[in-house]
Amino acid sequence: MNKKQKRSLIEIIVTIFLLLICQILYPLLMNKLNLNIKEGIFFYIHVLLYLITYIVIGGRILLKSLKNISHGRIFDEFFLMSLATIVAFALQEFFEGVAVMLFYQIGELFQSLAVSHSRKEIKSLMEIAPKFANRIVNGEIEKIDVDEVNIDDVLLVKVGEKIPVDGIILEGESTLDTSSLTGESLPLDVHVGDEIISGSINLSKVLKIRAKTSYEESSIYKILVLIEEANESKGKTEQFISKFAKIYTPVVVIFAILLAIIPPLFDHYQFTKWILRAMSFLVISCPCALVISIPLAFFSGIGKASKKGILIKGGVYLENLNKIKTIFFDKTGTLTTGKFKVKEINKLTEENNFESLFKSIEEKSSHPLAQAIVNYFIDFKTLAIKNIQEISGKGIKANYLDDIIFAGNAKLMKENNIAFKEEKGTVIYLAKNNKCLGYVILEDEIKSEAKKTMQLLKKEKIENLIMITGDKEEIAKNVSEKLALTKYYASLLPQDKLEIVKSYKEKMNELVGYVGDGINDAPTLVTSDVAFAMGFNGSSLAIESSDIVLMQDNLLKLVEAKKIAKQTMFIAYLNIILALGVKILCLILGALGIGGMLLAIFADVGVMIICVINSIMNFYIN
Repeated sequence: MNKKQKRSLIEIIVTIFLLLICQILYPLLMNKLNLNIKEGIFFYIHVLLYLITYIVIGGRILLKSLKNISHGRIFDEFFLMSLATIVAFALQEFFEGVAVMLFYQIGELFQSLAVSHSRKEIKSLMEIAPKFANRIVNGEIEKIDVDEVNIDDVLLVKVGEKIPVDGIILEGESTLDTSSLTGESLPLDVHVGDEIISGSINLSKVLKIRAKTSYEESSIYKILVLIEEANESKGKTEQFISKFAKIYTPVVVIFAILLAIIPPLFDHYQFTKWILRAMSFLVISCPCALVISIPLAFFSGIGKASKKGILIKGGVYLENLNKIKTIFFDKTGTLTTGKFKVKEINKLTEENNFESLFKSIEEKSSHPLAQAIVNYFIDFKTLAIKNIQEISGKGIKANYLDDIIFAGNAKLMKENNIAFKEEKGTVIYLAKNNKCLGYVILEDEIKSEAKKTMQLLKKEKIENLIMITGDKEEIAKNVSEKLALTKYYASLLPQDKLEIVKSYKEKMNELVGYVGDGINDAPTLVTSDVAFAMGFNGSSLAIESSDIVLMQDNLLKLVEAKKIAKQTMFIAYLNIILALGVKILCLILGALGIGGMLLAIFADVGVMIICVINSIMNFYIN
């Protein structure tokens, strides 16, 4: 509990004790002394006891109401509570006046504790920020503030310390705890040459790393910025509630005044009876349940997502995600790993050194396709390749003994008048002199979870799963068929992707999502209604352009995000229906004089507590 909550709890306890004196002990004493509590000084003592009790529990609300009125904010819940309870005292309904304030404060305390719990869960994410770094300068270690780290600084990370900035391991191997960043509970094994992200905790051995970013460009800093800004962007539901409360409150105040004045003119001038009904009506009308529980539902949803490694930049994106029926996907790095593997080998001759030749010549290239071939033929011997000439965008030309060796794509074969049969897909051919020895077909690996993700998204009522890629037609078709996508577009430039998403939005007149991870995805991410960036291994521009960041590079997080959005909106709408439904019923009963102040207390505080519990439960429902 914070100081404010402790103060509220003390006020509630003191008020209950004073109410026992006012309602039970003092009347019993008067009765035992055969004195009339309703006469003379004894009555004024009784009123004074109630007044002290009222000030203890309602003093801060009265001051808040006066302060708001002085700033031009008249029609709020503080004004309604103050007006209703003051009139109750004027009509000598002392217990009801105190009880309204008491139960209101109990409800407020309960709501405050609930919000604090949600904030605590999100605040725990804020604690992942590293505070310092150990910089190595001329063999000496100096401890510096994390924001003093520069790119290319060499840093030492001891066991138990947080990785200060994104970096590359120069020396050592260890295990990292990335659970606070990605939601992944399994530790991550890292070795020399691996890229690691800031905020991870070093669990086992000392690491020496080279800083790849400054602190303000690091993954952890971007995460913290996203968390801090998460509640600034409100959805239409939250905006509606705010606007509704501003109109609703003055309307009910006017209606309460009319209820206190007009009916008595037709009911034998019983003003006291109708003023009491009007006061009950005012208490019932307090929009606390709506004003508090709807933002709390969104806040709880955002907190739940953050805990699972899904950063949502505001309630509006939760609301939009619940509505979308179409999601566009980039291919490379999103649906596929972006890492190529050899799918098929075809030897066209009896060349004994086919595998060794292929491996040896591709070892001279830094191209990802070449690396995939080298890895595949890793067990074969390396030959002495000479006079290596890398031809950009086509392949490699070199010499082995007295022969000219070529390894590359169809363009390289054609340029050198080598007879071959052109194959579909991503193909690298190997030729000796003017003869094609064979070829390998490579493919970009589809992510292991991609197919299951598409199946689950369809169950979540996503009707259109569309891939848009710059890759060739046959490659795109192959991926689309394997994942059972609704549609695909191939051989696209970044501006083509943008136009497709724009035209689809205009044609279908509906919200769309887009999932990507590259620099060329940024314009399309900005255009979509809900933009997902895949993991902190994606480009910084893609992350900054997105609305939702899936911190773990796992497509199933997309399904989790959709489910959280669905749960959050269900709870938000349930709260609206519950709050308005109960209030309308109780307003009618209150106007008819059924239930009185006890009904008013339930309609205000009781419904608020139910809605708050409902909102907080969102945090724990899987």
